[in-house]
Amino acid sequence: MSVDPWTLLVSRVIFPSQCLAKGHASRRIRLAMERSQWLSRAALEDRAAATLTTFIDSAVREVPYWGRLFAAHGIAAREIREPADLARLPLLDKPTIRAQIEAMKRPGAKGLQRSNTGGSSGAPLVFWLGRERVAHDVAAKWRATRWWNVDIGDREMVVWGSPIEVGAQDRLRGWRDALMRTRLLPAFEMSAQKLDRFIAEIHGFRPRMLFGYPSALALIARHAERSGVRLDGLGIAVVFVTSERLYPHQRELISRVFAAPVANGYGGRDAGFIAHECPQGGLHLTAEDIVLELLDSEGQPVPDGCAGEVVVTHLRSGDFPFIRYRTGDIATRATEPCACGRGLPLLASVEGRSTDFVVAADGTVMHGLALIYVLRDEPGVEQFRIVQETLALTRVEMVVNAQWDDVAATRVVEGLTARLGQTVEVRLEYHSELASEASGKHRYVMSRVAPG
Repeated sequence: MSVDPWTLLVSRVIFPSQCLAKGHASRRIRLAMERSQWLSRAALEDRAAATLTTFIDSAVREVPYWGRLFAAHGIAAREIREPADLARLPLLDKPTIRAQIEAMKRPGAKGLQRSNTGGSSGAPLVFWLGRERVAHDVAAKWRATRWWNVDIGDREMVVWGSPIEVGAQDRLRGWRDALMRTRLLPAFEMSAQKLDRFIAEIHGFRPRMLFGYPSALALIARHAERSGVRLDGLGIAVVFVTSERLYPHQRELISRVFAAPVANGYGGRDAGFIAHECPQGGLHLTAEDIVLELLDSEGQPVPDGCAGEVVVTHLRSGDFPFIRYRTGDIATRATEPCACGRGLPLLASVEGRSTDFVVAADGTVMHGLALIYVLRDEPGVEQFRIVQETLALTRVEMVVNAQWDDVAATRVVEGLTARLGQTVEVRLEYHSELASEASGKHRYVMSRVAPG
């Protein structure tokens, strides 16, 4: 297939030049990653071990917090020579970063970029990103984008809600987006009127790729389908989703309405660009930059094929090292290689955050998907959010339509109590619309009950 001349200009000249002006050699890193992805898994592991050695040495010598921590535990930097050795170190959590934020910076680091998470589970986390870290995260995402035969410079519609991106829509950013052929749709408010406008903008812009939260894109797709508006003839090649758990029904709906495959990405501002889906369906880890551990509730590694908490060491975060960082996410490592032939290791699934799991009255822990199924196929339900307040109380916030009645309400309550326990109070609460989180995301399930 011929490549758009403007896309070539942007991807080979304009965007790389912009990166270099910021001190980011992202194109060079991406090209190296496109070669290393075809190495064997063993060769990639050897490279990661070598990078880990240099990274740990630098962190201990140059970053006050890590130097003190290693000394306090009686560990020398030279003892951490491969990923398995990381188990000797304590886990890093958000409260520690908040308390030690200045001591976690490398003195003299230049070009540090302040960043933060959205704080959906409480207070937001503020941290710093160095130039090397940013350059590698950009390169990893860029590589994954190109797996789908699209590139920077192709028309892209972004459905996003992060204040960092939305707040940056000044004149300079507007010029940049015009050059890159990127258009932003803010996901904060998803009313019927806004959805109509979003659909009209997608029609007019005719993007080659979509990017955004799966919940927001699913809302747009469902609204278009119910409104009788066709979105399957626009030439969209792929829909990239990230930042939330992608549910099977969302993937099916988005793919069907936009007539394009859905590519799932996993990562975060704090942990980095962790994994991305290739056209053959493999969710590949960014093995050149990320050491990933999956741990059980006791902090021990789980076998491949079993779910565990994602703990990340980002090998390119030398200016503000993330070493054994607890993400709070739950994932499973794959047991079979991908048909694409890349040596990059695989995740089988990303189940979501630990707060996406609910606890039944008898102590059984289950993924929120067990509750989502109860409401998902109810024709009278437009939107919903399930909030487990306590073991004894679960609230369901709902937007309903004319098909909703007392029979449906009874069916929902009975379906939820069958899973949570007959003694649990299920309280249905009706709203004209459900507000998104501050980030623009929409979470289907939130639990305030700690498992176990």
